[in-house]
Amino acid sequence: MSALFRRTKKKPADRVVTLVGKPGCHLCDDARRVVREVCEEAGASWEEKDITVDEELHREYWEQIPVVLIDDEQHTFWRVDPARLRAALGS
Repeated sequence: MSALFRRTKKKPADRVVTLVGKPGCHLCDDARRVVREVCEEAGASWEEKDITVDEELHREYWEQIPVVLIDDEQHTFWRVDPARLRAALGS
């Protein structure tokens, strides 16, 4: 059987959502509220990373913050749609 057909969908509890932002960013504050709420509902864990203390993240995302990653892959930036995040987490 092909590996494609053997893939299993991750449960929300197995997912990690990362919010990349910076202090004083009102869009980051809005995104944080959405990420926290959706992750709590879904049972997913989440973390926050600050581009002002991580040069690599700053180079990669400074024009897009806030950025939401799911399992280290970019999901969205600027505005976080709660329904889209729930769907991506499989909840």
